[in-house]
Amino acid sequence: MAGYKILKKEQLYLRELAKKQLEYSKLPVMEERTRHWYANNDLRGEKPVVIIEHGPFREELFPKIFCESEVAVAVEKELLANIVNFELINDDKIVPSYFPINRKIHMKELDQDRVVHRATDAKGRELGYSFEHPIKDLKKDFSKLKKSVYNYDEKGTNEHHAFAQDLLGDILDVKITNNSLLWFMSFTARAVNLMGLERLMYSIPDYPDETKKFFDFILEDSFEYINWQEKNGLLILDNGNIRAGAGSYGFTDELPTEEFHKTGKITTKDIWGNMNSQESVGLSPAMYEEFIFPIFKKAAERFGMVYYGCCEPVHEIWESCISTLENLRKVSISPWCDEEYMGEALRGSDIIYSRKPSPNFLGVGSFDEDAFKEYMEKTMIAARGCHAEIIFRDIYTLTDDITKAGKAVRIVRRLIEDMWR
Repeated sequence: MAGYKILKKEQLYLRELAKKQLEYSKLPVMEERTRHWYANNDLRGEKPVVIIEHGPFREELFPKIFCESEVAVAVEKELLANIVNFELINDDKIVPSYFPINRKIHMKELDQDRVVHRATDAKGRELGYSFEHPIKDLKKDFSKLKKSVYNYDEKGTNEHHAFAQDLLGDILDVKITNNSLLWFMSFTARAVNLMGLERLMYSIPDYPDETKKFFDFILEDSFEYINWQEKNGLLILDNGNIRAGAGSYGFTDELPTEEFHKTGKITTKDIWGNMNSQESVGLSPAMYEEFIFPIFKKAAERFGMVYYGCCEPVHEIWESCISTLENLRKVSISPWCDEEYMGEALRGSDIIYSRKPSPNFLGVGSFDEDAFKEYMEKTMIAARGCHAEIIFRDIYTLTDDITKAGKAVRIVRRLIEDMWR
């Protein structure tokens, strides 16, 4: 395991970080928040959970990275992400008592080489990118579509697990995870990667039959990939402190199924399905219903619970489409969504109002606390009577003020205490 050799000073430092994470994971507030998550996701909660997804700006929160070797730096960042989130943001994320090792599953989608060009921002982060699209004309290039090629590097996964177990296993549990399906049901995003957004939009009116066949092909190929994971025992239960939606977590007592308890075999009926179609916002509701929704409808049937949506507004397609998804438990209410309409639609239902406030308050300029409070008061009123969660996403910088995220959480919690129910 030559790639897993790290310096002695790195080992000692990482072990101290792991001890701090373990200490935080055992605090009484984590047990309280865990109960809150289970109650909320199982429709027994009395108030929303509050999350600030810090992935895009987390390195602004980090102290100077201590480690030098690549694998040690990766471990350091994983541990720091949990520690600084609790210390500086203190939202409703649960500090885990384990260290995750993700299964090394590799997929070459539709057997197409993906060429990505990346661009860095002023801080050196690779946020911008563009694809070289293999499909130039759907009708002419349809024959290029092939079945996806995938494999599981079990040896590599086990070596990574053994490294983490040797380094941290006496402090934190080392768990195998699998996030390969987290964004896999984003069918239109995958279509855009293959042909580009403009080409996809033109293909729908120019080649309607080929477009439908194209999405059917992607869906069938996706099901074969899922079936392969089921057959080979690669799926992992996500009914706990695991991402199971666009910023949300999977805590629930309603999964896995009774069949799992009988057989011990995990299928997609035992896990969450996370799906969205941000790229189709330029389509009319009727075109979405005809060309896009059928594949989501079929995909939703495969999963135990479904989280639908990300940044796209869902209010115009709610009644005719999204509300009919099987096993729908959460729907994203984005900054571009009519939150009052969706509050009316979800009030008293068994579908969770997953509010995504605008990231601009935290990600652009100084933090106007009064304007933010007024903005969030609208959400408190719109979502009243609903099962709800509040998840801040797509914040790419705190503009050199790392206190903003924690302040936002405290403001939202005060509003919940004052205005909820």
